[in-house]
Amino acid sequence: MTTSSADTKRPGGARVAVQRFGSFLSNMILPNIAAFIAWGIVTMFFIPAGFTPNESLAELVGPMIIYLLPLLIANQGGRLVYDTRGGVVASIATVGVIVGTDIPMFLGAMIMGPLAAWLMKQVDRIWEGKIKAGFEMLVNNFSAGILGFALAIVGYLAFGPVVEALSNGLEAAVDWLVKLSLLPLLSILVEPGKVLFLNNAINHGVFTPIGTQQASETGKSILFLIEANPGPGLGILLAFTFFGVGLARASAPGAIIIQFFGGIHEIYFPYVLMKPILILAAIAGGMTGVATNVLFNSGLRAPAAPGSIIAVLAQTAPDSYVGVILSVILSATVTFVIASIMLRASRKRDLAKEGAGDLAAAIAQTEANKGKSSSVLQGLAAEGVAAGGDLITEGEEAAFQRKPIHTIIFACDAGMGSSAMGATVLRNKIKKAGIDSVTVTNRAIANLTDDVDLVITHQDLTDRARGQSPNALHVSVENFMNSPKYDEIVNLLQSEGVR
Repeated sequence: MTTSSADTKRPGGARVAVQRFGSFLSNMILPNIAAFIAWGIVTMFFIPAGFTPNESLAELVGPMIIYLLPLLIANQGGRLVYDTRGGVVASIATVGVIVGTDIPMFLGAMIMGPLAAWLMKQVDRIWEGKIKAGFEMLVNNFSAGILGFALAIVGYLAFGPVVEALSNGLEAAVDWLVKLSLLPLLSILVEPGKVLFLNNAINHGVFTPIGTQQASETGKSILFLIEANPGPGLGILLAFTFFGVGLARASAPGAIIIQFFGGIHEIYFPYVLMKPILILAAIAGGMTGVATNVLFNSGLRAPAAPGSIIAVLAQTAPDSYVGVILSVILSATVTFVIASIMLRASRKRDLAKEGAGDLAAAIAQTEANKGKSSSVLQGLAAEGVAAGGDLITEGEEAAFQRKPIHTIIFACDAGMGSSAMGATVLRNKIKKAGIDSVTVTNRAIANLTDDVDLVITHQDLTDRARGQSPNALHVSVENFMNSPKYDEIVNLLQSEGVR
């Protein structure tokens, strides 16, 4: 089952296109988060306002934010488009953008990097298969060098100033929202976007570049906490812990540890999707957190990645601990109170309706609403596996029965959070079943290839995964932590005699 260009014309197709674009932006930032954290630590200790001011070591701050971080972003963007060759040309071209401006060129790197790599790819196609044997290296090196040289000049003279004006305009818009006390309104867009798995795109594709530029000027930025604040997610999960029913209530306490301390926000998204009205509670909590930080003029030095309370406190500016801590506490409290009222209002109805409040039943109901068939593996399902949750679509049944399974990939937007968590859960189940010949790993959807046997994704991301691995078998889950489909997969492997 493949994803065609017509997908954008179907319901959900536009969402997939937005997810794909947002994922591309965030995938330029996410692999380099360690460098952002390193820069944040340097500023934390060595700048004049740091814990241990050191004039000599503070000289690291400027080159890291002016050159290192933008070049890492450009290289990663280039590699996403055209592998190593694209990354090299992207870095060369971005140097021109950097030198041609007076501000950190994160936005310029995110535009010039992929553009330069794409141009290199088009240039290579011109003489693909036409180079005489023995001259390949000569042509490839000189073509990349000449194109990089030309793009660096263009970046210096024209591209850099334009991007600088755009970057200054975006920063001015943020400052305008702050001055008018309207910044909390961003939560109306951010919180729904998060539960639709645009969290990395919003945080690392938009807020991180602008926030880092602000932090280089003022030592901190509120933008680092608009999406990364763990308070709203904590409030949602606490509400389910006290007022939820069934599996949702039973699993919420464990999810709190993973979300609040581990920083994997994706784990609370299914709880909101199960009762979409709860997004109002998350929005209210998010707005409260942002308003608190605006009131106390608090912020972080660098991105908190993952969005764990530990990472948040580690990156908090010296003058911002009160505001940041209050923003987390108050956002969690507001979300909890509103979500609790909503859950209590529907509690009797949920209990009266068999399984209506159960997370596993919600999964099955969601799939039933989509018109899917009953499970093709019901005969193999172990006792206790939720009924009605089909492992694969009916159209893939023959392929699934034909194709042996040796590799299982969990895929999510970033390939580092929820997918890693799900891979660990299934890996442990397979190990307990005595199966050693099946490998279970995790990766970003953008890095999926078509040589894997089985791909597991959240149901909102499955269409994108099919586009990357059209010949793989795809399983959609609602919750990476406790999907009943994991038991079905194990049962299938056992039925095929896999060991």
